[in-house]
Amino acid sequence: MLTKAPDGKITALLDEFNVALSSGDIERAIALFQTDCYWRDLVTFTWNIKTMEGKDQIRDMLQARLADSKPSGWRIADGEAASEAGGIIESWIEFETDVARGYGHLRMKDGRIWTLLTTMAEIKGHEEKSGSTRPLGAKHGHGKDRKSWREERDQEITELGHAKQPYALIIGGGQGGIALGARLRQLNVPTIIIEKNERAGDSWRKRYKSLCLHDPVWYDHLPYIDFPKNWPVFAPKDKIGDWLEMYTKVMELNYWSSTTAKSAKYDEKAGEWTVVVERDGKEITLKPKQLVLATGMSGKANWPTYKGQDIFKGEQQHSSTHPGPEKYRGKKVVVIGSNNSAHDICAALWEGGADVTMVQRSSTHIVKSDTLMDIGLGALYSEQAVASGMTTRKADLIFASLPYKIMHEFQIPLYEQMRERDKDFYAALEKVGFMHDWGDDGSGLFMKYLRRGSGYYIDVGACDLVIDGSIKLKSGKGAAVRELTETGVRFVDGSELPADLVVYATGYGSMNGWAADLISKNVADKVGKVWGLGSDTTKDPGPWEGEQRNMWKPTQQEALWFHGGNLHQSRHYSQYLALQLKARMEGIPTPVYGLQKVHHLG
Repeated sequence: MLTKAPDGKITALLDEFNVALSSGDIERAIALFQTDCYWRDLVTFTWNIKTMEGKDQIRDMLQARLADSKPSGWRIADGEAASEAGGIIESWIEFETDVARGYGHLRMKDGRIWTLLTTMAEIKGHEEKSGSTRPLGAKHGHGKDRKSWREERDQEITELGHAKQPYALIIGGGQGGIALGARLRQLNVPTIIIEKNERAGDSWRKRYKSLCLHDPVWYDHLPYIDFPKNWPVFAPKDKIGDWLEMYTKVMELNYWSSTTAKSAKYDEKAGEWTVVVERDGKEITLKPKQLVLATGMSGKANWPTYKGQDIFKGEQQHSSTHPGPEKYRGKKVVVIGSNNSAHDICAALWEGGADVTMVQRSSTHIVKSDTLMDIGLGALYSEQAVASGMTTRKADLIFASLPYKIMHEFQIPLYEQMRERDKDFYAALEKVGFMHDWGDDGSGLFMKYLRRGSGYYIDVGACDLVIDGSIKLKSGKGAAVRELTETGVRFVDGSELPADLVVYATGYGSMNGWAADLISKNVADKVGKVWGLGSDTTKDPGPWEGEQRNMWKPTQQEALWFHGGNLHQSRHYSQYLALQLKARMEGIPTPVYGLQKVHHLG
């Protein structure tokens, strides 16, 4: 008797799944899942970003959403083939719902579904114009008084926000707002992006001069336009700034620079926001239906409060406003913090001739950049991955297909390899008193990022300066700051460091802090904490959420959204947020399943 090849096994499973769902037989569908199963849905069924864990949660979702969604046509994706390794069969899949076309990924174990990812690829009747359906551009034929592309674009720029209101208003013109704006543009959703800086990309240009991306180029593409083949692996901040500025122009985004949002209020009866902005010294009132805060998950600076800050005679800066080392040659600088920004700033100050001390108050996870590239990212985001046929879209979806509940199980072995590979490096760090950790469960950098967005440094050289003493280190229990004096920083152990400059590399607060500033504290509390999984690990309190709190999905405040993250997340999740907004603009019913509850205010 012949054993079916992977394609045959997946096709047989999908055929059975299709029959069960089409006939409304939920129990028959549930029987096709493993006991320890996961269904992660990006908008298609739930109009939410939601992971169902286990058969009971999947059953509940199907009972609520199957009749409306009407899924059909489950099949192996065109041009793809299933693969089998280690007893797991994987396949890219396609399907449809009543209103959308879907794309996804399935892992099959012991003949049943172990993990299922379903994503909304496009809304029927509202597809993006690309490839064979791209716009013609040229106006063939003839006609009197026809407007050129430039004239039509100028008219749009003049009217939108004045004679015509945007459907969506994005506050924040960094990579997150720009990526989402590009997606919405392709879906014909009238959108304005407002940015307080003078030029697109200034949020990068205005950071300390040594700043470079710590993520590699393959991880960082924007939607629609990849970086060129000769783009550096780790792009300097000003190069990224110029790319973002170029991108806003060629993607024809309605980008209002030098514009500040002053207040926002939602009118539930009218179903619209009233947002007052100041542009070129004039107040303008906008009336968008949807408001997106794309102010960055690392945007609301945490300024610690210490006794004596008012009497300290030197300078005090948050890392987000630190200009660079130029004027601190020969000066004594104390940098409070030991994560990415702290290391970068300390290294640049040392290079610039400053006497710099890093103050480490709690342990930090360090991973060497080369090691992270080889072991942590190489399979999905590398030149080798591209050469083997890996696309950015597939890499994003493979990463998205691993449920957060079990993602740490895949990460732990990778970080164990890193620990062994660089054991001499870690021993040298510990010898000088640097407090190092691997995350609460040994799962390393990615889980720390997803859980808390802090607590790590990707080493690009600063650690060598800590090890050899070029960057001085104050760490341990005694490194807690007691107060600032007129001339320095005093610690709980009674020691004092003289300082001409104190840099607070103390991170950032929850994004709902922006909502408190712009809208009201009541709305910020109504939405609750933004970011984190509810893993009940350090700085990520439970209960378990299973998804990033409030990111890229509906919140408890109607028509208020949060968007951002790193370049990878801004690129990937902008697709699903854009589709949610497009559906609402077109009046397509969007019943949200599993709207997140609020457990933490900020």
